[in-house]
Amino acid sequence: QLQLVESGGGLVQPGGSLRLSCAPSGFTLGSATIGWFRQAPGKEREGISCINFSDDSTYYADSVKGRFTISRDNAKNTVYLQMNSLKPEDTAVYYCAITWRAGSVCLIHRYDYWGQGAQVSVSS
Repeated sequence: QLQLVESGGGLVQPGGSLRLSCAPSGFTLGSATIGWFRQAPGKEREGISCINFSDDSTYYADSVKGRFTISRDNAKNTVYLQMNSLKPEDTAVYYCAITWRAGSVCLIHRYDYWGQGAQVSVSS
C-alpha cells in the first residue's frame, strides 16, 4: 500500500519549535522529491520546503528560509521538517507529498501522492 504518514504536529507558543516527520511506505524512492506543503484556513496550499533524493538539493520558500530545515534519514526512510522560531502565521495543516517528476522543486501540481496532513498551531 502506497502511503505517506506524517507525524509531529501540535500546539506551540510563538518562538517555539516543532519537528514534523514524513514516512513514505510502499514506494521505491530512487530519484524522488519529497516536499512539505501547508494550507492555512482560507488560503491556498503552498510549497514550503522540498528535498530531492538524487542530489540532496533543497528548496525553501522565502517565508520559512532560515527558520525551517528539511532533512532525511535514509536508515529510517523518513523525511523531517525542523521548524524553529515559529510564528502565528505558520499555523496551518502541513502535508508531505512525493513526486518522481524531474525538476518538480515545490510545484504543487507535480506531486502525485499526499499524506493526510498534520495540524500545526502557533499561539500564546
